[in-house]
Amino acid sequence: MRVEYALDGNDSCIADARRHAAAFLDQASDDQHLPVSARARDLTQLVVSELVTNTRKYAPGPVLLELRVTSRTVDITVWDSDPKVPAARATDPHRVGQHGLEIVKAVAEDFEVRRAPVGKRITARIALADGPGCALT
Repeated sequence: MRVEYALDGNDSCIADARRHAAAFLDQASDDQHLPVSARARDLTQLVVSELVTNTRKYAPGPVLLELRVTSRTVDITVWDSDPKVPAARATDPHRVGQHGLEIVKAVAEDFEVRRAPVGKRITARIALADGPGCALT
């Protein structure tokens, strides 16, 4: 199961993206009878929020959000027009903010950045069920 959403990059696109992610997981649970834990739902919305926020902050123009579910995971992919690959910053206990990429990498089972012909695609994978093999236990 896979869906794609075009977000216009305005002030409401982050909340819209979180709503789309929640609705997608509800549909996966209902239609595909997949076990979607509350933890998976929360982490998916967190990752969507962080990735779309970064895109909105650093890349002008539209954002594409793709959600793909397997029997075990949900893949969250965000495309933007900026070809610059993001990098997590060095640990700094005094830094306020700018921890989004660190958070995403900490909760995701897998994380990948791929350059596209225009811009880049960032993908994070979240386990649908709690238990062994989850990024956080």
